[in-house]
Amino acid sequence: MQKKTNWIVTILLLLGSILILFPLYLTVTIALKTPKETADSILALPKEWRFQNFLDAIEVTNFFHAFQNSVIITVLAVIFTLLTNSMVAYAIARNLHKKFYKFLFYYFVSAMFIPFPIIMLPIVKQTSAWGMDNIYGLIFLYIVYGLAFNVFVYVGYIKSIPKELEEAAIVDGASTWQVFWKVIFPLLTPMNATVGILTCLWVWNDFMLPLVILSDREMATLPLVQYMFQSQFSTDYNLAFASYLMALAPMIIVYVFAQKWIISGVTKGAIK
Repeated sequence: MQKKTNWIVTILLLLGSILILFPLYLTVTIALKTPKETADSILALPKEWRFQNFLDAIEVTNFFHAFQNSVIITVLAVIFTLLTNSMVAYAIARNLHKKFYKFLFYYFVSAMFIPFPIIMLPIVKQTSAWGMDNIYGLIFLYIVYGLAFNVFVYVGYIKSIPKELEEAAIVDGASTWQVFWKVIFPLLTPMNATVGILTCLWVWNDFMLPLVILSDREMATLPLVQYMFQSQFSTDYNLAFASYLMALAPMIIVYVFAQKWIISGVTKGAIK
């Protein structure tokens, strides 16, 4: 028996696809056009595929230096976020029956409701006073700021992991550290992938925190150099969109290769 097509769902999916793909289409076509072609028709395909726009954008923005800064900040922030935030969440999740840890959990979660502009000026003043207005201070802030949301999602996931696995490891002589790193942390792979991808996207695309923290122009990240050179793009959007595409490409690659871990059921069959 042939199933009936749900036209409402189909139409909504098509509209959603158009809303997502249309801005991407404009970005690609404008990046490959000449300024004259863009002025004549913004929707038309380029008559002349101008790849020179990418080379010009690299030169104008000092792209590879900013790219290196973004890679260093993003990679270190993701690694240390996964290592530290998961440990904090594990300690809280397994001790939620204690008042102190329950208070600690709600304390971290409450931080998600504090807008960054409220604490921006005190953070800028304090980081400058402590000499943290550099790349490493920025990485530290990303790890701390991500703690609230990450603890929230980690705790919920860790609570779903049977305690019998830890008890079996302890009976075999494993210490608390060994239980976490050899039993719990591998089982956190789907959540680590989720937290890692979200952190990666956030850190890579973040503009506000590097703007107010980094004091040296040589430390600027990709979003920051694109803002600094925005005046140069005011009459040439082709270079701007070419630069945006180059900054966007690494995150697309990361997501394509890492998404499989989000949906994988690592814990299935852990207990027979």
